[in-house]
Amino acid sequence: MSETPIVVAEGLSKSFRVPLKQPGLAGTLRHLLHREHRDVAAVQGLNFTIAPGEMVGFLGPNGAGKTTTLKMLSGLIHPSAGRVTVAGCVPFRRQERFLRQITLVMGNRQQLIWDLPPLDSLRVNAAVYGLDEQEARRRIVELAEMLELGEELTRPVRKLSLGQRMKAELLAALLHRPAVLFLDEPTLGLDVNAQVRVRDFLADYNRRTGATVLLTSHYMGDITALCERVLLIHDGQLFHDGSLDALTSRLAPCREVRLELRQLLPAGSFQGYGTVEEHNGHQLRLLIPRQELTERISTLLTRFEVVDLEVRDPPIEELIGALFRDRGGSQAPPSVDAPSKPPSPDP
Repeated sequence: MSETPIVVAEGLSKSFRVPLKQPGLAGTLRHLLHREHRDVAAVQGLNFTIAPGEMVGFLGPNGAGKTTTLKMLSGLIHPSAGRVTVAGCVPFRRQERFLRQITLVMGNRQQLIWDLPPLDSLRVNAAVYGLDEQEARRRIVELAEMLELGEELTRPVRKLSLGQRMKAELLAALLHRPAVLFLDEPTLGLDVNAQVRVRDFLADYNRRTGATVLLTSHYMGDITALCERVLLIHDGQLFHDGSLDALTSRLAPCREVRLELRQLLPAGSFQGYGTVEEHNGHQLRLLIPRQELTERISTLLTRFEVVDLEVRDPPIEELIGALFRDRGGSQAPPSVDAPSKPPSPDP
C-alpha cells in the first residue's frame, strides 16, 4: 500500500440550520412573521485518513453522522468547516477528474431506470463516462460474471428481486472502475444469502482492482467479513479509529466461555472462576477477564469433567448497541487509537 492517503479528513464538520416552529395556527403565523432558527451539528471535527486499497468500516447508530460524512466525501454537500480531499481532489468542487475516480452507492436509493432493463441504464452510464461500445460490453460481462448476473440484466428493473436489483446497482456504480467506493448500507433489506454474495463480490473486487472502500452497514456481518479497520462515531464525533479487535477488547474486557459438563453441579460450584451468566443443567456460560482467561480455563479443565468448551468474544453488535444505550446522548469517550486532533466539543 502507498503511504500517501487517498482520503484525508481534517477537522471535518457539518452543521445544518433548521427552523424553529411551534405547532398549530398561532405557531404558523409567528413563524411567517418572525422566523427563528437553530444550528444542528451533524458532524463535528472528524480526523482520519484512508490508504489506497483499504476496506474500512464506518459504524454508528442512526443519526450519528455517517451518511452526512459520506455525502461530504463524495462532494454532494459542502463542509461547514475543516478540510477534506479524496484522490487528490476537493470533493465539493465536483471536478471531472474527481467524479471519474469515486462512486457512491446507497442501499435506499437507486440509479437504475425502473421500467427499463438494467442493460439500458448501463449503456447510458457507459456513454456518460466515454466508454466505447466494445470496452463497455467487456466490463459489463466481467462485472456481471463476478456478481452472478445473467438474464436479469435484460428484465425490467421492477421485475427483479431486491437482491438482484442491488447487484445491478453495484454493477452500474462500478462500470467506470472507480478508485474509491463509498458504500452506504449496500446490503440493506437483503436476505442472508444475498448479503453473503454481495460481501464476496466486494472482497473479490477489492482484491482484483485495489479499490479503496468505506462501508457503512447496520449488519455487523458485513463489517466483520470485509473490514479489519473501523471508524466509530456517535453524535457526529469520532471516538474509535483502529482495528475491530481493539474495539472489541475495549468494549468487552471479559471473554465468554461456554462449557458443557458431564455432571450436574450447582452454580455456586463455579464461584471464583468468573461471572456466571447462564447455568442450565449441564450447560454453563461464564464471563472471565481476558488477562485471567488461560489460568481460569486450565483450572476448570482440571477440576471438572468438561465435555465441550468454547471461548469467544461477545457479539460486536451487542457490545456497540449496549455502549450507545448506556451513553444515550452523552458525549463519546476518547478514542482507543486517538486521532491526531481531538474532536471538537459540543456547541
